[in-house]
Amino acid sequence: MRRFFALLRSVPLLLLAVWLALPVLALLAAWWPWGHQASASMAVLLEMAATVLPGYVGTTAWLALWVGLGAAVVGTATAAVVTLFEFPGRRQWEWLLLLPLAMPAYVTAYAYTDFLQFSGPLQVWLRDTFALEGRLLPEVRSVWGAIWVFIFALYPYVYLLARTALSERAAHLMEAARLLGAPLPRRIATIALPLARPAVAAGVALVLMETLADFGVTSYFGIQTFTTGIIKAWLSLDNRLAAAQLATMLLAMVLLLLWLEHRAQQRMRFTAKGVGRASSAEAQPVALRGLSLVLAWLVCAVPVLMGFFAPVAFMLRPLASDWSVLPWERFLEWAWNSVRLGGITAGLAVVVALALAFAVRRRPDALTRGVVQLASLGYAVPGAVVVVGLLLPVGWLQAIWPNLGLGALLTTTAVGIVWAYLVRFCAVALQSVQSGYARIPPSLDDSARMLGASGPRLLLQVHWPLLQRSTAAAALLVFVDVMKELPATMVLRPFNSDTLAVVAYQLARDERLGEAALPSLALVAVGLVPVILLSRTLRARQSSSYAC
Repeated sequence: MRRFFALLRSVPLLLLAVWLALPVLALLAAWWPWGHQASASMAVLLEMAATVLPGYVGTTAWLALWVGLGAAVVGTATAAVVTLFEFPGRRQWEWLLLLPLAMPAYVTAYAYTDFLQFSGPLQVWLRDTFALEGRLLPEVRSVWGAIWVFIFALYPYVYLLARTALSERAAHLMEAARLLGAPLPRRIATIALPLARPAVAAGVALVLMETLADFGVTSYFGIQTFTTGIIKAWLSLDNRLAAAQLATMLLAMVLLLLWLEHRAQQRMRFTAKGVGRASSAEAQPVALRGLSLVLAWLVCAVPVLMGFFAPVAFMLRPLASDWSVLPWERFLEWAWNSVRLGGITAGLAVVVALALAFAVRRRPDALTRGVVQLASLGYAVPGAVVVVGLLLPVGWLQAIWPNLGLGALLTTTAVGIVWAYLVRFCAVALQSVQSGYARIPPSLDDSARMLGASGPRLLLQVHWPLLQRSTAAAALLVFVDVMKELPATMVLRPFNSDTLAVVAYQLARDERLGEAALPSLALVAVGLVPVILLSRTLRARQSSSYAC
């Protein structure tokens, strides 16, 4: 009976988790035989497999290969420079290297296209100055252009994890090797890089997940990736079931990357057990001078320049040249739509995350942890895949009950888009809230129960005052992610409710890149807020470790 009542108490939590995981579960149900629809979708898949699908898979694999390799090289090199060496400006470069996190990849793509295309200012100036003709630079809208954009937009994932690994584990081992007579190149190759390998692998897995989930860059550049196949099967071939089945293949690749990232994180924790922190007196970074100093500055400056300052400068150019072409009268409306959706989603995500984290805190059994993991399934699911998984069961219900009106509710109001946002970003809020709970000792709960506080009262009177900073961080992260989300917003937004991300994409697609600069820069400004908070947190942690 005790187990039965415990199961009953978990029913609301289970319903909440199923509601969040429904789009992912619907994709898996797309492979269930459904009669005529199944045969029609299989025909579409077989036709695509014989014609365009191998090209989609090959392009996606090629893109992922070079983006992963480039991000690993750039992220590891920058992390090693600011961690293992001492030079003027090192403290500033530590947080400047985080700035590309504020730039959505599709905004970087718009900026480079506007500046480097055939009719852009750079090629026009080169032709006028040197009396040249024709195209002078490679085409930006290409696979190699997308690789360039992704590398400098996503390398901070590798940089952050590799920097943490090197600062925590490599310093005193490097010092011990120096005392034993090992030269600097050998110390880096045999000690620092092997210790950072699990962190680099985890960062590359995150980079590849972002690359596979991208819609804005590949769609704008006209690159035929796996996501393109999903959209074409859905919209062009008018077969949602085939699109869902393709989406499950992409989901399988993302889940594989997520599993690899978890394994790499576990190896990082295992490595940390046997390696303590280096004391500031024993292990100091190697001081750089002369040519080595110049090289260190170049290693740090190039990624920041290519990933942040150059795109921002390219977008500021049309703002400074002609203010009259900018859509100022509509900008406030777009910004309000973005802020409204972001605020609603952030508030709901924090409430859901608090409920899930509090349930795990009270009953950390296998059932509760499994329910929470089920609710977090949408963490790594691309926005286009979430949309397909969300609309697929709606189509099934509409076919059974045509007068239900559920499709109109999800596609003409904010209900559908907020649901999709929660599926994708609720895990972000949950991670932040759980990190806050990790700092609350369990003995505090025992003391509160002895004083008569339990259930909702325990959450509101004891936990909530201690979780306010964590919940504020969770709300901020979800808000920024919602502001930048593109594919789910494009498909599910209500009529006449364009957001900054959607408008920037539409203006850039219509070759109105000067007008796209205003909403794009607004997204960058919003993205700077969590980057600044992250850099402050990292500096505070580093200062505390030095004090120890």
